Amino acid sequence: MINRRQVLRTASAGLVAVIGARQLGAQGLGVKALVFDTFGTVVDWRGSIIAEGAIWGKTKGLTVDWARFADRWRSGYAPAMDKVRTGELPWTKLDVLHRTMLEDLLKEFGISGLTEMEKDHWNRVWHRLKPWPDSVSGLTRLKKKFTIAPLSNGNVSLIADMAKNAGLPWGLILSAELARHYKPDREAYLSACEILSLKPEEVMMTAAHRSDLEAARSLGLRTGFIYRPNEYGPTRQADSAKQGDFDVVSTDMLDLASKMGA
Repeated sequence: MINRRQVLRTASAGLVAVIGARQLGAQGLGVKALVFDTFGTVVDWRGSIIAEGAIWGKTKGLTVDWARFADRWRSGYAPAMDKVRTGELPWTKLDVLHRTMLEDLLKEFGISGLTEMEKDHWNRVWHRLKPWPDSVSGLTRLKKKFTIAPLSNGNVSLIADMAKNAGLPWGLILSAELARHYKPDREAYLSACEILSLKPEEVMMTAAHRSDLEAARSLGLRTGFIYRPNEYGPTRQADSAKQGDFDVVSTDMLDLASKMGA
């Protein structure tokens, strides 16, 4: 007959095994550094532009649908970078691409009479994006165990300003600008590994966008998915993933930290 002590011993062993398996799941990946997409993954670009636009527009006496303005600005992001990636444009950093898009948007939305200084300030709204509520605390936990850095298509000065304004605790700043190739070009990912002096399999690309992770995975990087259901507001469904789609699938930055044992 199995006595109570044996039952408790068996249950305790099972619990230890489960906890150990979870910890091994993170540690067994062999990851030494996590690099992060920023726009949408770490910061709320849409909500930030809407909020700042509403305040700025009020001071300027402008009546603008700032949600639509933000969406239109972001919709030009990929096509503008594709012109660089295909050679139609020489290497051009994102601040300059954003400014070109802004000039078109000002005409589209009937906004006139702005000085060059005002246009430059508004273009730098991308430097002032606010983090998702879990981003700073989750990154702070991860930094205690791993090297953490952005790997964004944003230029270095943009990402550095964003970190300062949002309190993002990066260990260093990585950017597509350093490779002079925008993601998903292979050079953007592999240059980050080289700068970190790590093998691709020792680096985890972390993003809320499947295409970013799939490109990184094809080059041997580990992948971590973070679900950001509100990135696009009501205009577009955010990417989602189920367990097993990527090395780690998490609901937010704190969940990612937990799953990585941080």
